Amino acid sequence: MAANSDGTVDDTAYKAAVAQAFDRAAAHYDRLGVEFFTPMGRRLVERVAPRPGDRVLDVGCGRGAALFPAAALAGPEGSALGIDIAPAMIDEARREAERQGVTNVELRTMDGEHPELPPRSFDLITGSYSVIFLPDAPAALARYAALLRDGGRIGFTSPVFTDDTFPFLPPVFTDLIPRSLLSDLPPEWQPEALRRRFNSWLGHATDLRRTLEKAGFRDVEVADEPVELVAESGEAWVDWSHTQGMRLLWTHLSARESAQLRQRLITALDAMRDGEGPLTIDTPVRYVTATVRR
Repeated sequence: MAANSDGTVDDTAYKAAVAQAFDRAAAHYDRLGVEFFTPMGRRLVERVAPRPGDRVLDVGCGRGAALFPAAALAGPEGSALGIDIAPAMIDEARREAERQGVTNVELRTMDGEHPELPPRSFDLITGSYSVIFLPDAPAALARYAALLRDGGRIGFTSPVFTDDTFPFLPPVFTDLIPRSLLSDLPPEWQPEALRRRFNSWLGHATDLRRTLEKAGFRDVEVADEPVELVAESGEAWVDWSHTQGMRLLWTHLSARESAQLRQRLITALDAMRDGEGPLTIDTPVRYVTATVRR
């Protein structure tokens, strides 16, 4: 991934890499015998509770884990716009809308950090595991505030970042991914760099509240809840991990390292199963909600 002369990440190159990764994963994203993003999206929508008639914006909508439940609650008098930087994700979500016969959903390929949308045109903005991927999420939050009507609300999810876990993965993986495999990652994807980037505003509830209040929100609520990640097997989880955020790790491993990590994870995860039953991992998720300050 390209970097600027001062060593910081080139935002354009970063976004291109993220879009490309999720384009390639779109057909299998949140599939392959694993449940996680869909129940998390439903829970986010439960927490923000769209009202009948609401106009909803879902940032980084993916295949619609939060988008479709929000559209259902907004009802025929409301609407939901899903935006994603990855065109293939939008294509998949559009096919899902057609399959479900949903008529109050619109989908557009768009940069979630700089949404080109009219001010004060939404009642609710959601983002499930998407806002965290923006190069400057705190600045984007201020732009979201400007898109909300008076009394409008925002709700998004993120991992629960701590100093002793690898970003984007449940704590159980701290000991399963050898640190030697991470040493060859580009500097911007080193665990320490990711923690500095995310923990600066996501790591502690007080930082989150301060960031949202500075962006123009009030009544900030931060709640951590486990989401049950369920996979048919260790192999199913590893295959699925290539379709979500961990894909950005897999793509930087050599073929030998990838094969070694794959076998290590499958063996360890299958050992955690209850006999022939599925693999179940309680995964901490942070839910953040707030109201625009007007």
